[in-house]
Amino acid sequence: QVQLVESGGGLVQPGGSLRLSCAASGRVFTINTMGWYRQAPGKERELVAQITSSGVPVYTDSVKGRFAISRDNAKSTVYLQMNALEPEDTAVYYCYAHTVYAYWGQGTQVTVSS
Repeated sequence: QVQLVESGGGLVQPGGSLRLSCAASGRVFTINTMGWYRQAPGKERELVAQITSSGVPVYTDSVKGRFAISRDNAKSTVYLQMNALEPEDTAVYYCYAHTVYAYWGQGTQVTVSS
């Protein structure tokens, strides 16, 4: 079992920045990929970014150049630095960790609005 706890969401103006954190606990040695999905109202959940245990990142096209994912394996924590935020980034952001199974955090709200 793996437990995930997210933090760092909130309200920010367009063009602003936020940093999300997700700390894993439990059988963390079994984790391969970690990452972030998001779900906006009325839309399907979509991948934002993910990173392998060796640090290889993948981003969805809409966030390339604005978001950066990183991982601290010693702390079993994954981060998502979000810059140049746009209203279209408004969503609930979910952390996930993939072992043989997929584990999800509870979600954190990110709202980009003036």
